[in-house]
Parts: sequence; C-alpha cells; structure tokens
Amino acid sequence: MSNVPKALVSLAALAFVLAAVGALMGQTIMGMGPEGFSRACTNLALLAIGVSFAWNSGSSQTKGA
Repeated sequence: MSNVPKALVSLAALAFVLAAVGALMGQTIMGMGPEGFSRACTNLALLAIGVSFAWNSGSSQTKGA
C-alpha cells in the first residue's frame, strides 16, 4: 500500500518539472499554463501526505488492540 503515496509524489515531481519548464519557456504545455502544473504539483503532494498519514494512523491503532 505504500506504492500509492510514492506514485503521487512521483507525479508531483513531474508536474513541478513541467511547471518549471513551462515558466522558463513562457509557453503553454498541452494547452495548460505553468500555474496549472504548479497547482497539480501541490495538490498531488498534499494527497500523498494525507494518504500516508491515514494509512499509518490506521495501522498503529490496530497494533495497540
């Protein structure tokens, strides 16, 4: 189950690179501006953090019982 947060972080890194390239080029990539990729990067990273915390807190509660 730890593969989902890793995949989300990988996608966030890709979105960050696309945002940086788009900002340096001053053009859109696939019809989307750099700010769209920047927002996607942030949202994917926050999702990865949330999923990671949710799965870790769920497993620690079952260990104590």
